Amino acid sequence: MKIIVPMAGRGSRLRPHTLTVPKPLIPVAGKPIVHRLVSDIAKVLGEPIEEVAFILGDPAFFGDDVVESLMELAKELGAKGSIYRQDEPLGTGHAIMSAKESLSGPAVIAYADTLIRANFDLDKSADSVIWVKQVERPEAFGVVKLSKDNHIVELVEKPQEFVSDLAVIGIYYFKDVGVLKNELQHVLDNDITNGGEYQINDGIKRMMEKGMKFVPGQVDEWMDCGNKNVTVETNQRMLGFLEKDGENLIADSVKTENANIIEPCFIGENVVLKNTTVGPFVSVGANTVLENSTIKNSLIQNNTKISNANLDNAMIGNHVVFNGNFEAISIGDYSVLE
Repeated sequence: MKIIVPMAGRGSRLRPHTLTVPKPLIPVAGKPIVHRLVSDIAKVLGEPIEEVAFILGDPAFFGDDVVESLMELAKELGAKGSIYRQDEPLGTGHAIMSAKESLSGPAVIAYADTLIRANFDLDKSADSVIWVKQVERPEAFGVVKLSKDNHIVELVEKPQEFVSDLAVIGIYYFKDVGVLKNELQHVLDNDITNGGEYQINDGIKRMMEKGMKFVPGQVDEWMDCGNKNVTVETNQRMLGFLEKDGENLIADSVKTENANIIEPCFIGENVVLKNTTVGPFVSVGANTVLENSTIKNSLIQNNTKISNANLDNAMIGNHVVFNGNFEAISIGDYSVLE
């Protein structure tokens, strides 16, 4: 089994956090989004992973440190790590075809801006499984249309009239991903685009037209990381799941002085908490110092210092200095103080 992970986008909806860190590498509950996604997929597949292929964008943004992190992730799964580059942002189908040397045999394709919780048996009799989640507002999503025998017969993007309430979450299984490669090659060769981009759906549509069997797979939880508010919410939900799983979320090296931790929280290595209440639902990255503050429902990354703050629903990046009693400030592009 292979896992193919397109992650070339820069994540404009999550600025300023994605100006220096690719969105898939932003930590949620103490672990980068893409690390959680790939590890969770490997866990639910329950079989050896032969290769993890990552499709990255501009090397100036997805640099050597990113490559090193992703290769280490593949190694942890006992898999070969492969790195491909999508030179231009020309759509999901174009991104997948950037990794065409790895497109053979059984594979899962997963977009790296979402997280799941699932426990399922993979239907290997199908040519493809498209994972879905029941949603309240299907008109805001791409959804699947099902036949009477529960096969997927059509993908419909943001339907204005009801088709189904099963939204496509961006994770796909192909019994032989080489078939998708051939159909996407046809899409590229014939310049078949939607919105000026080459889309995976056009390759899937051609497979369906040839009578291939597509079935839905459902996940228990689908968590988005598209913007700041939903990423903070995803951090809350993931911390709750990890606490139920019995994971140790507080590093032994955390130093406290007159501090109170209301779990669940993730507290990273060498964090200092002084005269501070943290939690519930807070993630704090390594080497961060929190003083004279009350923080809940928030995500704080590494090497940051926060003083005299009262924060709720906050997302703070790396190497930040924030004093709630500020008089003189230095704030860069796209920063938000509310």
